[in-house]
Amino acid sequence: LARRQPAAPEQRRRARLRPALAGPNEVVLAFDYGAKRIGVAVGQTTTGSASPLGAIAVHGTPDWAALERCLRDWSPARLLVGLPYNMDGTETLLTGTCRAFATELARRFGLPVDCVDERLTPRAATADLREARRSGARTRRVRREDIDAHAARLMLETWLRESAQSSGSSP
Repeated sequence: LARRQPAAPEQRRRARLRPALAGPNEVVLAFDYGAKRIGVAVGQTTTGSASPLGAIAVHGTPDWAALERCLRDWSPARLLVGLPYNMDGTETLLTGTCRAFATELARRFGLPVDCVDERLTPRAATADLREARRSGARTRRVRREDIDAHAARLMLETWLRESAQSSGSSP
């Protein structure tokens, strides 16, 4: 496979810190960046739905080859990166790293990247998955990778819902 060259300076984009309106038929990838894993989810603006894809390992730095494969497989029009905040709205130790990850995604792949508040999504994902396990809807145990991917899904579903409300459409 031919290796993709970084975007030219005039094509590089900075990560946007406020949500933008989504196009009518966009595929969107969401990333829940963590110190050990990046949870990944895919969604569509047409349906307003999202699905967890899995997690990509982080060994000091993100696995850029795995991220590139993911983008090539799904051909998204837009990317989302969750920014962790404390409950009082202050930044966590990981917020700056997540912002840098978002900026690097924009630089490497030349796609619009929106940063969104991901407060409480890991906790909600854990609760959802454990409840599914308790009810029998999920047969295997809940792993950390599952939590990360489901947190990315919850973050993306929230963004899709807010984007649809902002544009006046309902999926």
